[in-house]
Amino acid sequence: MQSVKYKSRGPTVSFLQEILGKLGFQLPNTGYFGLETDQAVKEFQSKNNLVVDGKVGVKTWTLLLAKANPNHAFGNKFLGEQDLMQFAQQYGLELSCVKAVNEVESSGRGFLINGMAKILFEGHVFWRQLEARGIDPSELSNIGNQDILYKKWTKKFYLSGTREYDRLEKAINLGPDPRIKSAALSSASWGSFQIMGYHATKLGYPSVEVFVDEMQIHERNHLEAFGRYLKTYGCLQFLKEKNWAGFANCYNGSGFAENKYDVKLAAAYEKYS
Repeated sequence: MQSVKYKSRGPTVSFLQEILGKLGFQLPNTGYFGLETDQAVKEFQSKNNLVVDGKVGVKTWTLLLAKANPNHAFGNKFLGEQDLMQFAQQYGLELSCVKAVNEVESSGRGFLINGMAKILFEGHVFWRQLEARGIDPSELSNIGNQDILYKKWTKKFYLSGTREYDRLEKAINLGPDPRIKSAALSSASWGSFQIMGYHATKLGYPSVEVFVDEMQIHERNHLEAFGRYLKTYGCLQFLKEKNWAGFANCYNGSGFAENKYDVKLAAAYEKYS
């Protein structure tokens, strides 16, 4: 496991924050090792008779993983080499292309420390999904719901990690109407490849509820949904041609350049090639 410390950032820090959260520390899952994370790490080290330096190296990781027991939650839910080989063969892709997208898009893994699929709830999408079902979102956007229901995109209400499920549950519980639950599930991105729930029926799933159940099973189910997305939305050809900008635009939209998504894909492909 990669060593991390104050001012580190990335998926390993996000995983650390998930583990600390499971152990009772109230932390935002930002992927950035800030002061709150530093304080939590030092408190954990102090309670477990470790050197209190805020650095999460071999010894600290060993005790964190032993106490959080992530194997119990993850079980056998992760993709293996054979899964990626079969996917590459099924879709006529180079294995290196598949590995590149898996590395860049999945951010390491598709499941959280509690064994649930990784999600991100989007309140502006919830607004539109309610409207699409004939429900006036303004009637539900009272004081106290502004963190889950709003007209324009913002990331200020993101909680990340397991706490995104709190936002999802809050949205589902806005009323007994089953259309509200359907709209809420459709407003989150799911799994390793962060596919929005509202794509479910177009990708061939009977309903968004069935899609969500599939996402909780295994990363293979995430990969299956990704394959369906590639074919349905025309992204597959870009990947076959290794047209990274074209693929990035097709999969992530026109703002892909801000995060250098195409550059990351090209670098990952070169590494696996």
